[in-house]
Amino acid sequence: MNVLNEWTALACKELGIDPARVDRDLILDLTKDVAHGVARPAAPLTAYLLGLAEGAGTAPQDAVERLKTLAANWGEATAQTLTGD
Repeated sequence: MNVLNEWTALACKELGIDPARVDRDLILDLTKDVAHGVARPAAPLTAYLLGLAEGAGTAPQDAVERLKTLAANWGEATAQTLTGD
């Protein structure tokens, strides 16, 4: 078992989460996109926010796709925020 598999299994056990519900590769892909498209510190924050969204009932796949799109369009999104468009 590699370290990432072991960590995931033990962290899930500690938190009372069924490891079968965790799509580790999806989360890692999302955080990679955010780290490269936005900023490295935004990656763990995004993973935490995704967890909050899932807990609030937002469909995980939908949330991931929306966050990936936001990260991909980060420059445009911030330009709109700054200009008020």
